[in-house]
Amino acid sequence: MNQIVIREAYQTEYPQIGEMMVQVYSSLEGFPQQEEMPEYYEMLLNVGDLTEKEHVSIHVALDDDQIAGAVVFIKEMSDYGSEGAATSVLNACGFRLLAVDHQHQGKGVGKKLVAYCLEKGRVLKRERLIIHSTKPMKLAWAMYEKMGFVRNEALDVSKEEIQVYGFNYYY
Repeated sequence: MNQIVIREAYQTEYPQIGEMMVQVYSSLEGFPQQEEMPEYYEMLLNVGDLTEKEHVSIHVALDDDQIAGAVVFIKEMSDYGSEGAATSVLNACGFRLLAVDHQHQGKGVGKKLVAYCLEKGRVLKRERLIIHSTKPMKLAWAMYEKMGFVRNEALDVSKEEIQVYGFNYYY
């Protein structure tokens, strides 16, 4: 693996990022499939639309100029775009939809994307960074906890398709 470079995604990369996210999420064992959550998968496919909100940006991890992974970073939680209490938390940032392309998994790309988001939050002088995860995302969940994220049940969201669990990282 070459040096991973992380930068803000170009608009022209949004469709490729969306397709990668659909592939990654639909392959998670136990995660609802496209027919079970069509609106969610439509949102993934059109992930670039999320950047229409003022405080939302997409960032890519590049390995040899290939998109190895991506994440959606949210500077202000009011633009987080989820159900539940997370959108009302002040002085916090967050990230959503972290995905690592299948051929780049297990190489530390996800960890580098998380560290990148944590640094962005630190620069913004936020008190905490908020994320959500699910049980089928067990590898990511373990990584988050090793990196210092703490479960916060007050941020949990229960959807009929799947339970979504909230986490905080306190600066």
